[in-house]
Amino acid sequence: MKKVKITVMKKARYDDLIEEYENPLEHECDVELGDVFIANGWVKPDDFCDSAWESISSFVMALSCGAEDFYDGWMKNKKSAMISCNDGFRPVSFLLEAMDEDAD
Repeated sequence: MKKVKITVMKKARYDDLIEEYENPLEHECDVELGDVFIANGWVKPDDFCDSAWESISSFVMALSCGAEDFYDGWMKNKKSAMISCNDGFRPVSFLLEAMDEDAD
């Protein structure tokens, strides 16, 4: 099993949807572009959003176990995936990359 690098690539915010549909939040997503997290195999990194983890964890698990070439050539790097969290108001896109380093 390998480690997987998770990089924040893009953040969006849909203020029109927030204004019309969302109740006020006490804490919004606080990741920043370029933030990097390392998953030790399929284990969620410390301080990683639980909701975002639900969206990406199956791809992290697959990459950590050696899977590649999702959807027959979707990604230029066959050992990677671009996955967004499931927040419809503030989606974050994460680049997942299998590392050569073995998980602990």
